[in-house]
Amino acid sequence: MANSNPAFANSPAFRQQRGSQAPTLSAQQLDELYQRPSATPVETDRMTYDDTIRKTVIAFAVLLGGAVIGVFAPVLTLPAGLVGFVLALVNIFKKKPSPALILAYSGVQGVFIGGISVTMERIYEGIVSQAVIGTLAVVGVTLALFASGRIRASKRATKIFIIVMVAYGVFSLINVGMMLFGLTDQPFGLRSELIPFIGLPWGVVLGALAILLGAYSLVLDFDSIQQGVRNGAPRIFGWSGAFGIMVTVIWLYVEILRLLAILRGSSN
Repeated sequence: MANSNPAFANSPAFRQQRGSQAPTLSAQQLDELYQRPSATPVETDRMTYDDTIRKTVIAFAVLLGGAVIGVFAPVLTLPAGLVGFVLALVNIFKKKPSPALILAYSGVQGVFIGGISVTMERIYEGIVSQAVIGTLAVVGVTLALFASGRIRASKRATKIFIIVMVAYGVFSLINVGMMLFGLTDQPFGLRSELIPFIGLPWGVVLGALAILLGAYSLVLDFDSIQQGVRNGAPRIFGWSGAFGIMVTVIWLYVEILRLLAILRGSSN
């Protein structure tokens, strides 16, 4: 019988040849067809956890390579920070992730991280190792809680997160402006000022808040990756997951490094 579907009517692959009969499969052949494994996400070019992890490891390897450059050339710290900020914006607003741009961001941010790390280490010996351990601890605990299902992203928590992040960003811009225009002589600007009645620098409270924000940002990153895998997103979007984690971990490290420096400075 001819195929009644017009989509296949003119295709030889779906047309029965004259004088021939449709082939009959034996029970063994049918069983072999049934037992064949289905195509994996990799074979269908879909996003997977393993592939996203590999992309993240590659991005961090490039970051470490850039950090080595920053350690030996700390003069590049500020230019690298500015270029990294621009690349971050470009990657954030691109609809389709670009592996080259994400790796470029990783390398440039590595130079920035290496530069500020070696500078801080010269002032506060041992602070870099403490910041690295602190960052790994936050990432590890957050990942463990997320994997166990004890912490999840919610609409209400995300709304609060966005509001606090905006407020924190505004404060940071004001603080940087005051430092650039000489309106404060403190090493960390308003962050170094003592809080009335508590006696702690503002930077300690804000640093703790920033670490909490960073931890929840990681939860959002993990949740986005999970949704991408579940929805069968194209494999290329594994780079988006790697980029999100990269941005958050770098932010966490910088905040922890600054918090430790403020604590060290206030104790002297």
